[in-house]
Formats: sequence, structure tokens, C-alpha cells
Amino acid sequence: MDTSPHLARSQWMSLLAQSEPDELALAMKELAPPVDAAWLRPAQTGLYMLRGRMGGNGAQFNFGEITVTRCSVQIGERIGHAWVRGTHARHAELAALADALLQDPSLHARLRTELLEPLLRSLQARRDTASRKAAASKVEFFTVVRGD
Repeated sequence: MDTSPHLARSQWMSLLAQSEPDELALAMKELAPPVDAAWLRPAQTGLYMLRGRMGGNGAQFNFGEITVTRCSVQIGERIGHAWVRGTHARHAELAALADALLQDPSLHARLRTELLEPLLRSLQARRDTASRKAAASKVEFFTVVRGD
């Protein structure tokens, strides 16, 4: 993820979607939804087909399905969207609210500090833990070559 001072919208949406639902709820606890928030699309759960390519450039094939929850909210003139893996409707709602609020220039700096940076640190910590766990199970194979 980009560590520049200004995350692109796609990057913060990705971070919000990858965050733990409980961590996002805790971070958003002090941000009550504005009174003018209107749900354009209430949280809906469905399936998406994952597609892949052999070797990254071969013919496409259906890899499998994944459960996704999506929703959209409008706050003033700004529309926030969210797609999160799984069936956690509240996670999608909070991510959509955060997306809409992050589009407001007057709130962006505060939300970056109080919301995005802690979520990014948590995501990096989870990735580091998973990486260390995988590295601990690494196996080295040695081959002995017979001379004829």
C-alpha cells in the first residue's frame, strides 16, 4: 500500500475492506453517521465469481466463488461505496460511511490520522504475523547428485 501522505480512494477503500470489522467499528465509534446520511443501497450479500488466467496471460477460467457484502451511502453530495469479503453487513456499512466521509476535504486529514493509519498498522501487523508463521514452516530441500 502507498505510504504517501495522500492515499488514493481505491487504496483507502481496500484498507477499509481488509480491516477487521471490530477494529473498524472501534475506530468509527466516535464518528456518528451524519443526519443527512441516506442509504442508497442497504447492505446486500451475494456471490462474485473469481476468475483467473493460466500463467497470468492465458485464457480466463472460473476459479471459484466468494461471498461479498456491498452497500452504498450518500452523505450530502458525497457517495460512499463498500465491498467486503464475507457476510458482515455492519462492516460494509461502516466502510461505506468512512469512504463518504473521507471524500470530504475538511475531514480527510483527521480521518487519515484517527482511522486509516491505525487500520494500516493493524493490517501490516497481521501480515507480518502471517509471514513469520509461514517462514517458520519453511523447508529446505537438498538434492545429492550421484556421479556415474
